[in-house]
Amino acid sequence: MGETGMNLGSTGRAVEVLLVEDSRGDARLTMEALKDGKVLNHINWVIDGVEAMRFLRREGEYAGVARPDLILLDLNMPRKSGREVLDEIKSDRDLKRIPVVILTTSEAEEDVLRTYDLNASCYVAKPVDLDRFIQVVKKIEDFWFTVVKLPPA
Repeated sequence: MGETGMNLGSTGRAVEVLLVEDSRGDARLTMEALKDGKVLNHINWVIDGVEAMRFLRREGEYAGVARPDLILLDLNMPRKSGREVLDEIKSDRDLKRIPVVILTTSEAEEDVLRTYDLNASCYVAKPVDLDRFIQVVKKIEDFWFTVVKLPPA
């Protein structure tokens, strides 16, 4: 058990999560839901796709950051869309094994198909209802942090 009484993830340490989300409200809710979870995790939040790629490539102020074990990625963002970020991640030899969970408001069949074509690990539509949103984030945590064996960093 970790210092806070939480379990460690399948990696044997706190799970590193990169949240890529342009909505401050959704980011706050996601971080709160994960903070209250069963598994010790560390969340880094970036506001758009450009910052996500800088973080993943450890550029500028992101030099020395831990590599994420899991990426939670919104699709519809300014500057660089989630689709573009997903494509870059899955085309990069050093990043392609990081699981990417699409967490977005879009339920469009085209978005679902396109992101799976780009090798997303899973696609989750954000519920509009606050309580359901928190439940969905907790289910993502339960699955990805306790059931799945994450690839080594």
